[in-house]
Amino acid sequence: MTGARPAGDADDRAARPAVPVAGLRGRRVTLRPATPADVPALAAIRARPEVRRWWRGGGDLAAEVGQGLTDPATPVLAVEYAGRVVGAVQWSAEEDPDYRHAGIDIYLDPAVHGRGLGAEVVHTLARYLIGVHGHHRLTIDPAAENTAAIRCYRRVGFRPVGVLRRYERGADGSWHDGLLMDLLADELTDPAPGP
Repeated sequence: MTGARPAGDADDRAARPAVPVAGLRGRRVTLRPATPADVPALAAIRARPEVRRWWRGGGDLAAEVGQGLTDPATPVLAVEYAGRVVGAVQWSAEEDPDYRHAGIDIYLDPAVHGRGLGAEVVHTLARYLIGVHGHHRLTIDPAAENTAAIRCYRRVGFRPVGVLRRYERGADGSWHDGLLMDLLADELTDPAPGP
């Protein structure tokens, strides 16, 4: 993107509709604003090797998760399933009208992987970002090696755009590729429940 932001962008971001306190509901999941009370559960999920591989983090994951809840430009929603917090999904938005779109990021407890919950969470948030915020395009950028995530995002309608070469530094210090995927509003697909 080139050029300066219009002067009203910060005000526009503050005026965006917030997620209702009661949250957004999918078939089996609820997405609600994450609170400090969710930090221990979310930090424990982030510490699981299957999640930490993709999300990494420093020595104090609770502090990182808590800090993440304070950024108004990246709302974090707790994912509830069967009465408990099983992960988080967040989004950020580019509000410049010439480049306007939103990006999504998600992690779920490995104990609930393989149930189609990831696709349901992404679909529920995408439906909100398109219907309430008026975004015509969404992006997501999993690690190119994260085939389970890529499969999940495809179920909702995301399509590969291209490989982001040496996009992210891994825990081992080496650079790894990412996959940029996007979804246009009219491509949103309602995934059937289950894997």
